[in-house]
Amino acid sequence: MGKIIAIANQKGGVGKTTTAINLAASLAVLEHKTLLIDADPQANATSGVGFDPKTIDASIYECIIDNIDPRTIIKETETPNLFLLPAHIDLVGAEIEIINVPQREQMMRKCLEPIKDDYDYIIIDCSPSLGLITVNSLTAADSVIIPVQCQYFALEGLGKLLNTIKIVQSRFNQNLDIEGILLTMFDIRTRISKQVVDEVKTHFQSMVFETIISVNTRLSEAPSFGQPIIMHDAASTGAINYINLAREILERNN
Repeated sequence: MGKIIAIANQKGGVGKTTTAINLAASLAVLEHKTLLIDADPQANATSGVGFDPKTIDASIYECIIDNIDPRTIIKETETPNLFLLPAHIDLVGAEIEIINVPQREQMMRKCLEPIKDDYDYIIIDCSPSLGLITVNSLTAADSVIIPVQCQYFALEGLGKLLNTIKIVQSRFNQNLDIEGILLTMFDIRTRISKQVVDEVKTHFQSMVFETIISVNTRLSEAPSFGQPIIMHDAASTGAINYINLAREILERNN
């Protein structure tokens, strides 16, 4: 049975989508069949692996709202072993449409149940909010990775996210684990980056991944080419960081 990992942080600009794309691609390159689910209306994960959201006929929205079989719309990417369940701007309206639906928090879980055994790993890129779609993603997931940027106010909002995770655990998904806290945008040249690493590790100890994602130009430009960093520049620092993260996750789950 595959493992579903949500990448979540309601704070924008923390490297959430970058992590979803590149972790999924790295797991795929390490010969694990992986599905990337874009659960963000901005659809950056969709474009980040080479698809134009404007040309997407059906997306995760139709799976949740119209009960379309996700197998019919999953797309094969250029990265071997990596598949995509895309997003579209229509996802913005999904929260309003399901607000009065019974068991509304369970809709994504029901959508993914038929395909969970088809993959080794399923990575969900959550939207930068704590709305119903994010709650749905956490309810469907086995674990959650929380990206935290190595900048000022790094821990801002983290308590709110951890509280949401506790609510999901108590009400909807008692098996939800925190896979780990991932430090991103580390800049070795700045004192603040080192201070944030020390602060996060002091607060959260073993919850923090050993792998740290460094600031990297090649990593930031890869989405404009519609490629994960491993396909764009496999020798770059960003590619090496995410391969190391994938290996760390595989080791934790072995």
